[in-house]
Amino acid sequence: MTDAPDPLIQPWILGDLQLPNRVLMAPLTRARAGQPGDVPTALNAGYYRQRAGAGLIVTEATQVSPQGKGYAFTPGIHSTDQIEGWRRVTDAVHDAGGRIYLQLWHVGRISRPELQPGGERPVAPSAIKPDAMTFISADSGMVEVGEPRALETEEIPEVVEQFRRGAVNAREAGFDGVEIHAANGYLLDQFLRSGSNRRTDAYGGSVANRLRFPLEVVDAVVGVWGTQRTGIRVSPTGSFNDMVDEDPVATNAALAVALQTRGIAFMEVVEDSFQGNHADGRPESVIEAIRTGFHRSYIGNGAYNAREARERIREGRCDLVTFGRPFIANPDLPERIRRNAPLNDWDEATFYGGDERGYTDYPTLPDNQAGSA
Repeated sequence: MTDAPDPLIQPWILGDLQLPNRVLMAPLTRARAGQPGDVPTALNAGYYRQRAGAGLIVTEATQVSPQGKGYAFTPGIHSTDQIEGWRRVTDAVHDAGGRIYLQLWHVGRISRPELQPGGERPVAPSAIKPDAMTFISADSGMVEVGEPRALETEEIPEVVEQFRRGAVNAREAGFDGVEIHAANGYLLDQFLRSGSNRRTDAYGGSVANRLRFPLEVVDAVVGVWGTQRTGIRVSPTGSFNDMVDEDPVATNAALAVALQTRGIAFMEVVEDSFQGNHADGRPESVIEAIRTGFHRSYIGNGAYNAREARERIREGRCDLVTFGRPFIANPDLPERIRRNAPLNDWDEATFYGGDERGYTDYPTLPDNQAGSA
């Protein structure tokens, strides 16, 4: 009798894209974009090329506009130079046989005037100062964000257009698809949740109103990429960046149904993580609400190791898994999982900013090495 095949190394069709395995690379901010201009460089291309064995790479969060920037040294997708820089990355990944999606990002209130065009205040659904931090230079360390200004109702279509243009630019840069960042306390998440959205217009109050702006963004991006190459990332119970919702089950049940109706290819769901959650013992209820409403590909994310990820797929709790820190330290993570080989340890001191150290210098397996993961 033979052992059952490892589901992590089995193929999957995500939308209309064939993936060779279900070990996906999570979006990981590394703060190494070239300066000036937040432009991807040859160093970034090498980093992503090393990880082309992933079933799918989802890039680090990428600003759709100068207004969407919240951290120094993070890349954008709103200038010609940035498009050309990302084309270098996608070419490198494709040359190595990989697949890569761009994550479209607007930070909303998680920014500071030093990072905003003209030194303006960051924008948000409501003028509520979060208990959150960012970094604005190589020497700043982590600094508090301030009180944002609320977007005027008539400004919202322009922010939707920023996402649409980012999606267009991602096509020009050679990506295979896009993931919309609606997680971790950034702008779309800020509109979704009642703790950060106190608006009294058509974009606030009821669940339907709080969903309006994120769904307008989804519709705009689908208009560029189609449903089969568009996904979204959410963190329905996450408390990172001072996020809370008064009824996460109702909010996320409605969101899941709306996304199912639109037919997008996948939801990537941050189920639990080092960032904490606010669901007071109810995270499984929130996840179940999403699974009930959304029936297309479900990607789980939760700081899972290979054993936990394998179990979750076998139990039908997710279809694929995104790995973060293990992919930082193990460029050949799918191959290590396939061989049941040991993993490199990651160095948290080199996660954000810097050079090739802790970025492109992690070793891969010798061709004949195997062991116990």
